[in-house]
Amino acid sequence: MNKAKAVTEKCLPNNSRIASLLSQLEKINTESPTADPDTTRYITSKILHLAQTQEKTRKEMTAKGSTGMEVILFTLENTRDLQTTLNVLNILNELVSAGGGRRISVLISRGGTPILLQLLLRASKDSPPNEELMVIMHSLLAKVGPKDKKFGVKARINGALTISLNLVKQNLQNPKLLLPCLQVLRVYCINSVNAVSLGKSGAVELLFKITGPFSKKNTGLMKVALDTLSALLKSKTNSRKAVDRGFVEGLLTIYMDWHRHDTRHRHMLIRKGILQCLKSITNIKLGRKAFIDANGMKILYNTSQDCQAVRTLDPLVNTSSLIMRKCFPKNRLPLPTIKSSFHFSLPVIPTSGPVAQIINMPPEDDVVDESDDNDDTEAEVDAEIEDDLDQGFKNDDIETDVNKLKPRQELGRSLEDLKMYERFFPELSDDFQEFDLVSNEPKPGAHLGGPIIVPTAGEEQPDRPRSIMTRKGSNIVDECNKRPVFLDMPKNGSSVQYTECGPDRSSCYYLNDDVVRDLDRLSLQKTSSNSCKNGCISAKDKSSLLSHSCSRYTQNSSSCGNSLFEKRSVHLGPLCCSGTVPEDDEDSSPLNGQTLTETGTFLPLHDPDLYVEIVKNTKSVPEYSDVAYPDYFGHVPPLFKEPILERPYGVQRTKISQDIERMIHPNDIIDRVVYDLDNPNCPDPDESDVLKFNSKFESGNLRKVIQIRKNEYDLILNSDINSNHYHQWFYFEVSGMKTGVAYRFNIINCEKSNSQFNYGMQPLMYSVQDALASRPWWMRVGTDICYYKNHFSRSSVATGGQKGKSYYTLTFTIIFPHKDDVCYFAYHYPYTYSTLKMHIEKLESLHNPQQIYYRHDVLCETIGGNGCPVVTITAMPESNYYEHVYQFRNRPYIFLTSRVHPGETNASWVMKGTLEFLMSNSPSAQCLRESYIFKIVPMLNPDGVINGNHRCSLSGEDLNRQWQNPNVDLHPTIYHTKGLLQYLAAIRHVPLVYCDYHGHSRKKNVFMYGCSIKETVWHTNGSAASCDMNEDNGYRTLPKVLSQIAPAFSMSSCSFVVEKSKESTARVVVWRELGVQRSYTMESTLCGCDQGKYKSLQIGTKELEEMGAKFCVGLLRLKRMTSPVEFSLPPSLLDIENDLIESSCKVASPTTYVLEDDEPRFLEEVDYSAESNDDVDPDLPDHLVDFEPSVVEEEGYSNSELMRTSLCGQST
Repeated sequence: MNKAKAVTEKCLPNNSRIASLLSQLEKINTESPTADPDTTRYITSKILHLAQTQEKTRKEMTAKGSTGMEVILFTLENTRDLQTTLNVLNILNELVSAGGGRRISVLISRGGTPILLQLLLRASKDSPPNEELMVIMHSLLAKVGPKDKKFGVKARINGALTISLNLVKQNLQNPKLLLPCLQVLRVYCINSVNAVSLGKSGAVELLFKITGPFSKKNTGLMKVALDTLSALLKSKTNSRKAVDRGFVEGLLTIYMDWHRHDTRHRHMLIRKGILQCLKSITNIKLGRKAFIDANGMKILYNTSQDCQAVRTLDPLVNTSSLIMRKCFPKNRLPLPTIKSSFHFSLPVIPTSGPVAQIINMPPEDDVVDESDDNDDTEAEVDAEIEDDLDQGFKNDDIETDVNKLKPRQELGRSLEDLKMYERFFPELSDDFQEFDLVSNEPKPGAHLGGPIIVPTAGEEQPDRPRSIMTRKGSNIVDECNKRPVFLDMPKNGSSVQYTECGPDRSSCYYLNDDVVRDLDRLSLQKTSSNSCKNGCISAKDKSSLLSHSCSRYTQNSSSCGNSLFEKRSVHLGPLCCSGTVPEDDEDSSPLNGQTLTETGTFLPLHDPDLYVEIVKNTKSVPEYSDVAYPDYFGHVPPLFKEPILERPYGVQRTKISQDIERMIHPNDIIDRVVYDLDNPNCPDPDESDVLKFNSKFESGNLRKVIQIRKNEYDLILNSDINSNHYHQWFYFEVSGMKTGVAYRFNIINCEKSNSQFNYGMQPLMYSVQDALASRPWWMRVGTDICYYKNHFSRSSVATGGQKGKSYYTLTFTIIFPHKDDVCYFAYHYPYTYSTLKMHIEKLESLHNPQQIYYRHDVLCETIGGNGCPVVTITAMPESNYYEHVYQFRNRPYIFLTSRVHPGETNASWVMKGTLEFLMSNSPSAQCLRESYIFKIVPMLNPDGVINGNHRCSLSGEDLNRQWQNPNVDLHPTIYHTKGLLQYLAAIRHVPLVYCDYHGHSRKKNVFMYGCSIKETVWHTNGSAASCDMNEDNGYRTLPKVLSQIAPAFSMSSCSFVVEKSKESTARVVVWRELGVQRSYTMESTLCGCDQGKYKSLQIGTKELEEMGAKFCVGLLRLKRMTSPVEFSLPPSLLDIENDLIESSCKVASPTTYVLEDDEPRFLEEVDYSAESNDDVDPDLPDHLVDFEPSVVEEEGYSNSELMRTSLCGQST
């Protein structure tokens, strides 16, 4: 015979040997399938020989376009000859064994599964069935079943379920047949309906007979039997049956036996199979009870402790831990109620919504719910959903109605009603006739106000203003020429120098133990004595006790007195200035090559005296009278970098193991309440080895502390006021610590299903002793940090009716650096309402009124009685001539808001960077002011911030879900902020950009959410043509620019999809109702960055303030792209901006942070969905995120060309 030509998988040559045999077989099938069994038997045996010996034969038979599989299956379906049937089955077995999933898919697509099942049914009618036939058939079905999504349904329809089960019953002593039958049963049980049906037929009891104690024989059979049993027990019906038969205790006994005898760990898979059975049973309440009654907690705890030393046994330890945590008895939080400790009476009682539910909540509002998670009644009907798996992920929250997506300008209020906001826009009516143009040359040695330094930026040469204006008859120029005394700080490099304090200089920097014992807190309580309880100081007397020159300590610093600050005799000069400290590397500055080397050039935006005075006028529900030291001293970013923490191996299971010990060894638990907001009479612990806690100060949040072990404490956070949930933000004080002791803190009532604490984020700590030693900064601290589900049950009232939900624990370990220190811990860098007011007042007092038009108004009063500030910033007009005033009034508006969610303090730090940049004396800031009018509401939720809420206002509602229909009585800040925007729209001054600053707890980097009709439709796999409109892609310009110039910004994390759940947020409402195309939410990470210059670093206030400044620089770039006229720029400005562009980082990788792809090493059985601070945030695929080319690239400009034509307009 001639040598066959080479074949490929694309074609099948006619002269091939296998082709010839298949052709003969097909001819026989066509003419008479049963006429000549000997010939069919001969041909199939030849084909089998070729399939067993030649890979090319197997390829040809399954190649695309080949009919070989159809011929073989047709023969199998129609033959009645046993040997032919065996030959064909062996041929199919060879094909699927060597070819993997693709060849199995070919068999399935040709209808192979029903043919095999029909053959099984036919062969089972023989008495007795042919053993060889059954072995081969079940082996083949075991390989095909997992690849066929409809296998379970097909088996049930063809009546094949009981056949395999009966074979198992009849062949318990025949491992050769038993093994493939069990493998097929395992595949059947993947379908829940099949599992229930098999359970009713006695499969559960049968498989328990097969499993048994340790034996070296038939271990493969034991493994398959356990896997099959585990699949069966996923049915709650079968699990209940197993509990009723007492199989839980039997499984634990078998597990102990295998654990004792498998000393060389060769049978780990069998041991894990037993644990998987227990895991399935304990999914139901009866199973958990039976497990505890059988002493399962202690058994698994002891065996897992034995396994921890061997890394290869980690699957056993992890599975045991999951079972024990699941079976840990559900407890309610040790609180009288899950409602907040504080109550605020609302001016209007809503008839519906979360607040109405809280008001109508019964006294027993936190009943322990031990129902099964997702305990739905098992359907006995076929409810197959396999087809849905092929359709990919679909987000039902995305808006698909194009008519709803189209922006429509609907003011919702009459122009007459909106006139009330005219008083907030005097810049649109002032004619500046009372101003005179004065010389723009400053006098020699004169300083026009205190220099305001751009955050993280280097020192610049001040740009000469083109004109300076002053009101007639005023001496404001003389006042501005006077440099404030507190700016004259001693200069020596970048450090602050102090006078000699005697032989022992350390006494000027550190407190001895006696002094620190007196250091408790600042107090606003009015008292007639300087010495009050806990050594606090009244605000009335504080001025006589504190001295805080920003330059030096007093000469008599070693003298001691009775009062707290006399005793330490220390000046808080350098601590009062929370300016920005430069990094070590020169690239950290936005103004590359320029470095801040003199502390004296910092803007002192922090004034302790002013802060205390502001706090006295701040109204809180608990009527706070204390001031936290970090808020009093201020915060300076540390000089060192803080990398994202590397998670130690096994830390989470170790922590969980320690939690389980509480139940196993309850006598070791102290269980002592040491702090309790609900009990005003809760005494402070007197023992020296017990920590003392406090949170009774602005933005503080800590409700209760329970000492568990000597150095371990459970901490419970307070709910948002008028709410029963939102536990995430914390801010509290700790004192009475010892050095060298590892303290463990467990915050046990967190709610989010995952956290960046699992991915390297650390909590923050502020040490008073460090602050007094010229280190006044918040630091990332803590080791052994993890975040996991605990055994405290959440009430269905607080979960919207969902049952079986649990709280989560954030746990970390801390070793304090100083004995008897006073330390503060926080979720993120605190930024209080009083801090904002102080910063605004300092900015106002230090700005240059000849250059900067600055107004600070109170927009409205919150329901808590606090003012909501609104700030206006722009450049003064060049003169009072009509042309200049006209240009002034027609500058486009930029509208910025921040801090609608109190727990997102990073948003305030970004806003601080924005405000400082806008008020700085840099040329770029001046150009920005000349280009735009900035209207800023820096804190939309003052009451929530003041009272330590995480998300809500005093109305108990998320204010960022009230923008569609805000209530003037319940949501005044949203109502009036929207009113400002509506007024601008009414007078045809719609803002060019609206941006709401937020923080994100589940993603890294800084990124933006915007609004786009087409991207929303495309994301739902719809047709972009269905939009029937041309959409301007300008909404992508600003994020693109920021990704080029801001190191922390990630374009790949941005999304421009509009979700249904976000239709009442600021971003969507401003876009849809007011027609602002560039309407954004800018999200800043609470953790750190995983790309760019700050990759693998935790984010700090320096980086956040820099982001605020970079946002302003991005607006300069946007100015050119939205301006029809190109203007020339001064060379100094070009240099500065080019430096900014050149120093921008390159995005290293797309970094949309999807938690499912980055779980901790110890996997949790929790929902790691993309739940975020704003509920669910969509993550666009990479091909959708960045589909639009950069505007810069599109227009063909280089960076230098862009800067030469762009940044701002200069009137001629």
